[in-house]
Amino acid sequence: MSITKAFFASLLSVLLLIAPAYALDGNKLLKEIDRNLNPESYELYRKLINIEPDGKKKEFTLFSIKKGTDKVAAVFLAPPSEKGRSTLRLGDNMWLNIPNVGKPIRITSLQSVVGGVFNNADILNLDYTSEYDVESVTETGGMYLLILKAKTKNVAYDRLKMWADKAKKIPTKIECRTEADMLIKTLYFKDVKDFGGGIVRPAVTETDSPLHKGYKSVMIAAQVKKRTFKDEVFTLTFMPNLESLR
Repeated sequence: MSITKAFFASLLSVLLLIAPAYALDGNKLLKEIDRNLNPESYELYRKLINIEPDGKKKEFTLFSIKKGTDKVAAVFLAPPSEKGRSTLRLGDNMWLNIPNVGKPIRITSLQSVVGGVFNNADILNLDYTSEYDVESVTETGGMYLLILKAKTKNVAYDRLKMWADKAKKIPTKIECRTEADMLIKTLYFKDVKDFGGGIVRPAVTETDSPLHKGYKSVMIAAQVKKRTFKDEVFTLTFMPNLESLR
């Protein structure tokens, strides 16, 4: 073998040895995206707007809290007809509490307590890493493209295609798909804002769906703050008192 061939053969073997070290760790990347999108434990105020094809709008205001990877709760502040209603999610289990109407009732991830295109899983969202594994990651321009597969059949969407800003490591668009790869809805993350306390994330999430032609829903986040909570506030008995945490 000539010196030149020997050199390139040696170089190739070295590159093959070190290549895995530079391969993207998809699940590690998804954890970073989760933390950039939301603190592990936080409070936030949100306005949710449902827009119909004729331009008619219905708005809701919610106060939401989250702890760890599997505890989320929210209480409606407006409109008056919804005020005091609260929702709770513990892992795959969800409940709705209506003031003066007995005990909380079970709800599902694919239902929606507000109507519109966002479902309960979108409104009471957990970390993506708690529900999905990363099948693949590719880089395209200034974006990462992550293909996610649901860990269980209890998740609202079997597959996700997530585009994330490479520098900021926050999502810009997510396609929610069935196991057969049919598009259910698309989430768009917009208006990246500095909320203080090291939280820099999209303030606006929009969604549309080929299953709801002409309809659109928008969530606008405000006052996102890191905050710790006791486990007792994420219980069925505490649901009527969620507003006291404001």
